[in-house]
Formats: sequence, structure tokens, C-alpha cells
Amino acid sequence: MSLDIAQIRALCFDVDGTLSDTDNHLVSRLTRGLNLIPFFFKNGDPQPFARRIVMATESPGNFLQGIPDSLGLDSILAALSDFIYQLGLGTHFKEIQAIPGAIESLHRLQSHYPISIVSNRGARSTQIFLDKFDLSDSVRCVATAQTCEHSKPHPDPILWAAGELGVPPESCLMIGDTTVDIRAGRAAGAQTVGVLCGFGEEEELRRTGADLILPSTSDLPNILLDGIPQ
Repeated sequence: MSLDIAQIRALCFDVDGTLSDTDNHLVSRLTRGLNLIPFFFKNGDPQPFARRIVMATESPGNFLQGIPDSLGLDSILAALSDFIYQLGLGTHFKEIQAIPGAIESLHRLQSHYPISIVSNRGARSTQIFLDKFDLSDSVRCVATAQTCEHSKPHPDPILWAAGELGVPPESCLMIGDTTVDIRAGRAAGAQTVGVLCGFGEEEELRRTGADLILPSTSDLPNILLDGIPQ
């Protein structure tokens, strides 16, 4: 599969694993916990095991992610997550890291495409990420778990973003790291790019129907802006 670049008029970015280095953060936190029992691990280093655990949860996590939505609970859970952040119990501001090169890539792309955020995060935690990396002025609209009746893998957030950006859904490109992102994009009629800098594995992204798979979000400008004067 390949992209029809001429048809792309707007970009929709996932956050976790696509712009935010969430998987490495989770690996780091799990490693800190497992360091209490280093004698269980080869060379006393639990990090390789922690990474395997985090990556192994991706497919079950995608399945479980749809359950609250089907029960109509996704907005409630997102609001609860935001409340936890308000209490100061969520990920600390300083702990949030970006995928290397992803923020710079988004800034390069914003000069050529209107950009939206399409995330299953709550509104507050999404805004915290945007604020840390000064992205609020770079994106035209933000869809979170609380924006539409259904969240990804349903197409609703992408259809909403397309409406906000003033383009048809088939002119959007959904960029994400999991099969949830690819399924949502395809259901909306958008083209899709899977990135391998987050939770997803190449084979499952390909099997779900990603139009293109890239090693990282930072590789996207090389594809979309090739031949365009910078």
C-alpha cells in the first residue's frame, strides 16, 4: 500500500506513542518498580523484561480500549483521569517526553497542512502535553475521549476533526502507532500512516490496513514534503 499524497489536505495526529514517548515512560516506571527484585532478571537488569511486558499489552489494550466506549463509559473514564491530573496524581509535567523529532516534524508540517489532534486521552491530560511543547497554536482542533459520542476505533473523532478543518474525511491523513488509530482512520475514509515509535508492531499495523508504515513520526515530513520548497 502507499499514500496518495496529492489527496491529503489535513493531518490528524494521535498523541501517545505518536507524539508523546509514552511507551518508554511506562517502561521506565515499570523498571523502577522491578528494581526492587533485581535478582529475578539477567544481569540484575529488569528493563528488557519491562519493555516486553509493555509491548505485549498493546493488542489486549486495543481490545479493552473499545469496551468503555461500547458501554458509553469512555467520557466518564476520561473525566476521571482529568480529575486525577487536577489532584496532582497523574504523570508529572516534567516526566512527559516527546518522541524524538516528532514535535519538530509537526512544526514543519503545519506550514503546509492544517493539523488536528485525535486522541483517546482526556481533555486535561491532552492539554498538558500540548502546553509543555507549545503546540496549542500549531493545531487547529483537538478531539479527545470527551469530544464525540464514540472515540477511536470509531471514526467519529476523525469525522469531527475533518469538519472542524473544513475538509472531507477522505482528504485527511490519520497518523498513529496502534491498530486503533488505523481502524479509526479507515472507518472514516481517511488515509493512514502507522508509526513504529510507540506501542504498535509492524505486522499488525500492516494487517489492519495502514497505507504506509514509518519507523517514526519524525520521518513523515520526508514523505509529505518531498519536492515542496521549505
